[in-house]
Amino acid sequence: MKGGASAMAPGGSSVLTVLVPESDCGDDGLSEALGVSISLDVDSATKPWSASLANVALPSLAGLNDLLECPVCTNSMRPPILQCPNGHTICSSCKHRVENHCPTCRQELGNIRCLALEKVAEQLQLPCKYQSMGCAEIHPYKNKLKHEELCRFRPYNCPYAGSECLITGDVPFLVSHLINDHKVDLHEGCTFNHRYVKPNPYEVENATWMLTVFKCFGQHFCLHFEAFLLGMAPVYMAFLRFMGEESEAHGFGYSLEVGGGGRKLTWQGTPRSIRDSHRKVRDSFDGLIIHRNMALFFSGGGRQELKLRVTGRIWREQGQ
Repeated sequence: MKGGASAMAPGGSSVLTVLVPESDCGDDGLSEALGVSISLDVDSATKPWSASLANVALPSLAGLNDLLECPVCTNSMRPPILQCPNGHTICSSCKHRVENHCPTCRQELGNIRCLALEKVAEQLQLPCKYQSMGCAEIHPYKNKLKHEELCRFRPYNCPYAGSECLITGDVPFLVSHLINDHKVDLHEGCTFNHRYVKPNPYEVENATWMLTVFKCFGQHFCLHFEAFLLGMAPVYMAFLRFMGEESEAHGFGYSLEVGGGGRKLTWQGTPRSIRDSHRKVRDSFDGLIIHRNMALFFSGGGRQELKLRVTGRIWREQGQ
């Protein structure tokens, strides 16, 4: 049995022609699932619902997205799409979360699939849900979900590491959020010179000490400096993250330097994208790492106080 075609009706409404499979999703169930009235052609001489045809008119793509949204997890439903005896739909992964009962009417769910709604999903070409953020791509429904997981326009997580912040957004929004809500300093320029002081350097906890944002070459970068335990050894680490995509981060380089007493340590590398979590970057040791004894040597003053001066610069790689 071939699937139906999709077209745009006059006035911008999306009209879908769907071939309804045998059983599993009758007229009542499909009507309930779609939220519109439908007509089914029934060949009473053979089998009910055999080669039935439903013409479904929906007012907008937003309506289609609502139609395919799971009422429990609110994600777009992928086949198999389940329905209760009253036609309410739910994604299969949420069935156990509602203890096998429909979240709408509390009827037992069973294993009835709404094959007609799955057929609708197979025929759809939908814009990315991040269209309002700049993505112009259109994908078949089954590919749309995979695209959105990696879409370069999807929101970024807040890069602040001092707490489990759940805020997401684009780069301008997150820069404002860091400044206003986390009280992070913003500096303009491509060079930096920071001094980190801690009265008791023997108190080392897994906690971020400082985050500073730099605006350079029209882009934003996050400079992290923190103390943590590497095995049993206390260490200090500084690294840079780029507020943008990894492909863009590769267009920049940076260096960090710390020293004292006629000695110095230097690190040079490529900033990591904030798509990589703070912990992922830290645990990969992709930055300047200073063991406590070396840090105290650089600090001078009888090793009673940590006084580190970290300098560095950001540059644009050639050809970028």
